Amino acid sequence: QMEDPIQLKEEGNKYFQASDYEKALQSYTQAIKLNKDKALQAVLYRNRAACFLKKEEYAKAASDASRAIDINASDIKALYRRSQALEHLGKLDQAFKDAQKCATLEPRNKNFQETLRRLGANIQEKVNARGAVWVHRAGFSTDSRVQKMFEILLDENSDKEKREKAANNLIVLGREEAGAERIFQNNGVNLLLQLIETKNPELILAAVRTLSGMCTGHKARATAILHYLGIDSICMWMSVDNEEISLAVCNLLQTITDCLLGQGKEEHHGKEEALVLDTKKDLRMITMRLLDMLVSKKVSGQGRDRALNLLNKNIPRKDLKDHDNSRSIFVIDNGLKKILKVVGQIPEMPDCLPLTENTQLTASVLLNKLYDDLRCDPERDNYRLICEEYIKSKIDPQDMDKTLHAVQIVSGVLQGPFDLGNKLLGMKGVMEMMVALCGSEREIDQLVAVEALIHASTKLSRATFIITNGVTLLKEIYKKTKNEKIKIRALVGLCKLGSAGGTDYGLRQFAEGSTEKLAKQCRKWLCNTSIDARTRKWAVEGLSYLTLDADVKDDFVEDEPALKAMFELAKASDKTILYSVASALVNCTNSYDTKELVPELVQLAKFSKQHVPEEHPKDKKDFVVKRVKRLLKAGVVSALACMVKADSAILTDQSKELIARVFLALCEDPKDRGTIVAQGGGKALIPLAVEGTDVGKIKASHALAKIAAISNPDIAFPGERVYEVVRPLVSLLNTERDGLQNYEALLGLTNFSGRSDKLRLKIIKEKALPDIENYMFENHDQLRQAATECMCNLVVNKEVQERFVADGNDRLKLVVLLCGEDDEKVQVAAAGALAMLTAAQKKLCSKMTQVTTQWLEILQRLCLHDNMEVQHRGLVIAFNLISSDKELAKKLVESELLEILTYVGKQEDHPKKQHIINVARDCLTKCMDYGLIKPLSQA
Repeated sequence: QMEDPIQLKEEGNKYFQASDYEKALQSYTQAIKLNKDKALQAVLYRNRAACFLKKEEYAKAASDASRAIDINASDIKALYRRSQALEHLGKLDQAFKDAQKCATLEPRNKNFQETLRRLGANIQEKVNARGAVWVHRAGFSTDSRVQKMFEILLDENSDKEKREKAANNLIVLGREEAGAERIFQNNGVNLLLQLIETKNPELILAAVRTLSGMCTGHKARATAILHYLGIDSICMWMSVDNEEISLAVCNLLQTITDCLLGQGKEEHHGKEEALVLDTKKDLRMITMRLLDMLVSKKVSGQGRDRALNLLNKNIPRKDLKDHDNSRSIFVIDNGLKKILKVVGQIPEMPDCLPLTENTQLTASVLLNKLYDDLRCDPERDNYRLICEEYIKSKIDPQDMDKTLHAVQIVSGVLQGPFDLGNKLLGMKGVMEMMVALCGSEREIDQLVAVEALIHASTKLSRATFIITNGVTLLKEIYKKTKNEKIKIRALVGLCKLGSAGGTDYGLRQFAEGSTEKLAKQCRKWLCNTSIDARTRKWAVEGLSYLTLDADVKDDFVEDEPALKAMFELAKASDKTILYSVASALVNCTNSYDTKELVPELVQLAKFSKQHVPEEHPKDKKDFVVKRVKRLLKAGVVSALACMVKADSAILTDQSKELIARVFLALCEDPKDRGTIVAQGGGKALIPLAVEGTDVGKIKASHALAKIAAISNPDIAFPGERVYEVVRPLVSLLNTERDGLQNYEALLGLTNFSGRSDKLRLKIIKEKALPDIENYMFENHDQLRQAATECMCNLVVNKEVQERFVADGNDRLKLVVLLCGEDDEKVQVAAAGALAMLTAAQKKLCSKMTQVTTQWLEILQRLCLHDNMEVQHRGLVIAFNLISSDKELAKKLVESELLEILTYVGKQEDHPKKQHIINVARDCLTKCMDYGLIKPLSQA
């Protein structure tokens, strides 16, 4: 009988694998008795628990798993086995806790997630069937818990710490189905309403968050709570001037809306479904109240933003394949004029509704989404007619203030559905009215008109009209006005119009040769925190045009306070700011596309006396590199990462492309890539590589390839994120991409394929193998080398090996021939791949001798190579061939290879070459075992 616990454990493992659970039990039990090592004891108990599970002795399985957990609390296998045992014993709540711990330790494990889902459903079924409450702790029922919490919260004399704890416990309880139902059945909604009426912000938050938990995934309860509280009360709470409460109520209303739309959790509430009222009626009621909030003076700016956000999120179709756009039509018919009223507000006027800096832009986004959601021309014509009718009602020659609102509405629509905005500009007298307002003596007229001209100038055809009629006025306003808000807008208008008329012309004509001076003024405005953010954003837009000038961009990156002020503004949820910041950074890093000038054509142009644009000295590589370093030092990566997180309505595809261009420029120097990863650049690039314009996706993928080529994937892309990077890298293995993109993508895939078999499988699933094989045929040395190195890592995978074993392909022949290349790096990679293939698959050893007549000559050259790495791999291949078959070994012994092996094997031991000498000796020993050669003493 064995006395060694480790041997007994191994014996038990063999019996377990053979499904002989009784003998496995005996081995593990004997090992437990003999063992004194704690770590091993935990493994033995865990293994014995597995045996008891198989034998369906669940109490014993739970006991043994508990003993293992007592030794190691984070033993995930023991936790899962105890969870399985407890589930069979009917102790679902305890099984759920163990499964929850497993899911916490390994959140991506689908098995654990599925177990949690199943256990949760079973627990819920029990609760509903018996009307009982899932008890978390012995003797601690939900009823008493709920009662006690409300007593503490509604008692004004309660200790503050106790009240806070009770509030948090109530929120947690509301998120559990059993707790939520018990609160609901025991007059809890009324008590929560009392908490809201205390006017205490902390209690209001606790009550609202508890209500959100109670509504989640339960249509009947959500409908009942909506009717009990009343939509008017909910909207009133959302309108308060307290950001945290307003947001919490907004989340509550979103949860109720999700339930009414049938979204969120799957429901299993049986007869309770009969309680659900007509959801369409409730949804329309919610929509109407949200639209009413838009034009109410009693609603705070934050409340108005919440209402707009809810409309943005829930009204337009998420999937245009769904033909039902009735909600959008309903809003257009009943609320388009209300949205236009918000867009037409002028913050500087006394009758303005309460607004935040984002309100009007959010309203423009909603206008755009509604317009995009329309399916046909008659629907779009109806939308346009409502807008035209509303604008006409505001134009009054006798009332300039009303006319201002009309211009502001056009300006707002131009920031939303742009094509519609252009049609509105064509309305009789609108453009002339905008130009005329610029000449007004009133500052408010100038402010509104200048903004409208800026938004109108995006379209070149309109800009031509404005250049002819409005530029002089803008220049006059810029020179004469003392109002900084107007001055900065006039400057941006001039820059923008200059850009529309042609960049060089614009900067010369409007800046009159002093772009540095204007840019300096923009930087001052940008850094002046006493100016409102809405005005400062215009400074960013001005710089996005002025940084086209090389001197301006060089000065700008040296101004660290201005850079940091711009990065801070980039965190705002504003589409224009994001685009302007990204544009300025593209200019500063010279990451825009430039046409390469053909020398012959340049000479021809000079000969014909045509103007040839010359590269500015500060746009040369050295200056660009310095600017990139300055931007990195100022924290540009963190700012870009923050911008990428913005909502899709704000971060447009064009902005994504610009950000991707900047990232690619930042990644140019390998020394900077660690900094980029540390500041969140790797994570930020992944969504840019899969969404946006084709150019943007390629740029982002190339930046990812640069990072993946030299970084540790576990650090650069931790956890499951690394698998998301594979597809962008594979997308660069395309003949339409340039050689550098191909090369760096191959380097990145080589790095990944060397990490784990799971990553190798992901590369295979993305269908990268044919492309990698094609690059192994490439004439370009570096591409051929990179592809071969990548394949060297991939051949570890069995699926790849099978591709080499399969008949009717030249894959093995290619690898053998690459071993004979003059390029040492290619030889190292190819010989490595061949060594692994012949070690893993004996069939390939004989196949290698058939693919080419040069195989033996190539093998001999490898075994005599000056490069020790190549030589070692060649000798390993020789050993694999000799070990695979006696006849093949005989063939090798009869060749010159025997002399090579003898020469290498007879060398004196040497630390640097010992691994090579040992392989040669192993080859000779194997030949002796076959009886093909004899030791020298017997010869």
